[in-house]
Amino acid sequence: MSDITFDGYAPTWCPGCGDWGIRVGIKTALEQLGYDPSTIFLSFDIGCSGNMNDFLNGYAAHGLHGRAIPTAVGMKTAHHEMKTIVIGGDGGIYGEGGNHFIHACRGNHDITVIVHDNMVYGLTTGQVAPTAKQGFKSKSTPRGIIEIPVNPLALAISQGATFVSQGFAGDVRSLIEIMKAAISHKGFSLVNILQPCVTFNKINTYQYFLKNTHKLKEDYKPNDKKMALMKSMEVLEEKFPIGILYKEDKAAYHERIPQLETPLVSRQRYADFEPFTSEFV
Repeated sequence: MSDITFDGYAPTWCPGCGDWGIRVGIKTALEQLGYDPSTIFLSFDIGCSGNMNDFLNGYAAHGLHGRAIPTAVGMKTAHHEMKTIVIGGDGGIYGEGGNHFIHACRGNHDITVIVHDNMVYGLTTGQVAPTAKQGFKSKSTPRGIIEIPVNPLALAISQGATFVSQGFAGDVRSLIEIMKAAISHKGFSLVNILQPCVTFNKINTYQYFLKNTHKLKEDYKPNDKKMALMKSMEVLEEKFPIGILYKEDKAAYHERIPQLETPLVSRQRYADFEPFTSEFV
């Protein structure tokens, strides 16, 4: 796995943005797992996270805003052997794409969803995002947001995701190990990454997360769903667990559909469609 590099070009991220650490984490995880670029499909959402599209070597596509997950599901349905990864922000995945997120969890589709969670829409200059704390002030909510924040960890666990984890962009070494486990998991895996936006979010900073995050203990058992849900609710007290909260071995969506036993890409292609269309023309 290697970068696509062009002289004079780099992602248009602000200096200090958490996206830099996430990019290093994804690239390193894929390299250490030994994936060839031709065996990887990356489905990018719109936003700052999508600027990574030209700087990771693999098959890639931009979905419409909020539609990166169904794009990935389509790839996995057609080509079971393709390692399929979604990369998006908290707005695109939990906001515009929240319905797709829920149903992909329910179906246990064999995709890895990596979310840049910075509580704002960074690319469009800092409007409030679904994971923002109640009362957060932004250009779109100058008096403070009135809704409670989406809890992505609790949502994923309760809706059937079989791998739910959280990392911190300021701790890339731990993030790499979490990503490797998520990518290697068969079924729906979530890596929610606490990612400071140094330009538009002056509250949830690196210092804030260093103070309010804690790594799960070595004796923590991720196969206990009730415990995982309890851990996911610690965010209400501004305590953010780092690590693998929940993991379950379960057949993926495409493995439970007899019609998908043979991947679509492996099926015979018909050059002559006339036998199938003549009765309708």
